[in-house]
Amino acid sequence: MVELDERTITRAIIERFFEKLMAGLDVEVAIVGCGPAGMVAGTLLAEAGRRVVLFERKLSVGGGMWGGGMLFNEIVVQESALHLLQRFGIRYRPYQDTYYTADAIEAVASLAKTVVQAGATIFNAVTVEDVVMRPDRIIGLVINWTPVEMAGLHVDPLAIHARFVVDATGHDTEVVKIVAKKVPGQIHTPSGQIEGEKSMWSDRAESLTLENTREVFPGLYVAGMAANATFGGPRMGPIFGGMLLSGEKVAQELLRRLREEQDARP
Repeated sequence: MVELDERTITRAIIERFFEKLMAGLDVEVAIVGCGPAGMVAGTLLAEAGRRVVLFERKLSVGGGMWGGGMLFNEIVVQESALHLLQRFGIRYRPYQDTYYTADAIEAVASLAKTVVQAGATIFNAVTVEDVVMRPDRIIGLVINWTPVEMAGLHVDPLAIHARFVVDATGHDTEVVKIVAKKVPGQIHTPSGQIEGEKSMWSDRAESLTLENTREVFPGLYVAGMAANATFGGPRMGPIFGGMLLSGEKVAQELLRRLREEQDARP
């Protein structure tokens, strides 16, 4: 039996992580936030052969889906999003009419497994502290370790480039907030700024989540709850069909944009 060597274990981790990091420096799509919308989008993009990375500021992925409603770890999904539960192998049960329930833990675990196995790379405990911009568009992200930010340490960040960025950071709209400060009045909302999240109205929130999933600045899209918070939609609570459908919509839109760019090249 070969004796385990701590140096080999350390070397394996460093080399393998370094491979992922180097491959993630120049991608087609960078998704900020690994909640349900971000992971659905990342899966569909990666399955289509696109180079995609996801950045999650917390140690764990899943956003608000882990806790269901008030730590009752069940989620509700409406009928229009059942095809996505089926696609990701998430079991569900009918409740009444068009309401269905699923185990929150199984849902997150299934989404996380599928997005990674599709070929996307998740970098957890990474915070996006700034964006890389050129005069006409956003072209990348400035990243640092979340513990560095939490400790208030003076450590310079690194940068990655991406053709498109998706803000899927939920209520916080972290990337949109950065852009709104850099170029006041130029976010593609009625006021030119972040409209802010309204009070809970599940029915309107679910439909507006999908409607508001769009480009808000050249190269920057919003998805999930970040879409509603950017455009002034209400919050929806522990129903997640809109989040899943938003991830699907933004992926479809980005695949179309990437194909158009590819076709336009000489």
